[in-house]
Amino acid sequence: MNCDSTRSAPARGTVRTLSQSELPLLRDHLLRLDRTSRYDRFHGFMDDGFIKRYAEKCANDGTVIIAYFEDGTVRGAAELHPPEQSPDGEPEIAFSVERSARRKGVGSILFRKLITEAGARGYRSLRITTGAQNEAMRALASKFGAKLTFRHGESTGSIDLARHGQPELVPAAVVPLEAARAIANLNRAYWQMVFKMYGWGRAA
Repeated sequence: MNCDSTRSAPARGTVRTLSQSELPLLRDHLLRLDRTSRYDRFHGFMDDGFIKRYAEKCANDGTVIIAYFEDGTVRGAAELHPPEQSPDGEPEIAFSVERSARRKGVGSILFRKLITEAGARGYRSLRITTGAQNEAMRALASKFGAKLTFRHGESTGSIDLARHGQPELVPAAVVPLEAARAIANLNRAYWQMVFKMYGWGRAA
């Protein structure tokens, strides 16, 4: 993933997990990546044929795709590959953001959502691999606790999900419906606690 570190306007799209029938949207998104972005995403330039085969594999091996939408089009994606696809049994993650959606914090948004999804599945750690020249992606991975090591032209590291046990806080501008539900749930939990403390009976 090539994530620009300099911010411009904040993200105004929506983020959600793709259903099985929507997974071709990942293929279309990856095909729109420019040459440099493809190189950063796959650690080398890959042609259209490779990308189509890769997306088809993701659709059939249980990979979870969390997508960032703008105007109904996927402009960014976070991939959570199942542990059985990895030789060491550690789930692997990958990211891609189209050039038009960069410098908006999309990478961080996708990273948070992916960590929440991985935690819900009971995963204890995640592996991330990025090209050694992709400084922005390495900085983003480090921000979320990845300890990266360099070898064979790549930076590889693991993220300990125990460090990310707190509930996710989602910006309302990105996913307003989910944010509203989260706030409502927090308010309900607070008032239930207050009613219990003062013996006023069970809150509605």
